[in-house]
Amino acid sequence: MAKTVFVLNGPNLNLLDKREAAIYGGKNLAAIADDCREAAVELGMEVDFRQSNHEGILVDWLQEAGEKAAGVVINPGGYGHTSIAMHDAIRSIAPLPVIEVHLSNIHAREAFRHHTMISAVAVGVICGLGPLGYTLALRALAERI
Repeated sequence: MAKTVFVLNGPNLNLLDKREAAIYGGKNLAAIADDCREAAVELGMEVDFRQSNHEGILVDWLQEAGEKAAGVVINPGGYGHTSIAMHDAIRSIAPLPVIEVHLSNIHAREAFRHHTMISAVAVGVICGLGPLGYTLALRALAERI
């Protein structure tokens, strides 16, 4: 039986093909979900791909992952820089491996983006590689689970 990995996406990622293409690229979230599902098949995993603009829902999904998933890939969007609640939710599901992904290189952007609340509780962070970061995160999780 394939192991399920939650791929969670935070605020504004539903608008990927409509906003700041120079920063985030032109691929929409549905296409990224397709890439993840395709990679998961190759890795013997299943992907449960979700997006919400609401912090509490993301916290609920992290807690659900603690019960149902073998690992989590999370692009927290802007909540990565501010959400102690998401940080605590990830700590609460340890030792479940969580990999943080950002499409853009957050370290080459505004100073307030250089630090995330998620990085300290993630097993790894991938940023600046665009949509490829998601499939790389799935490959890294496959090695851990």
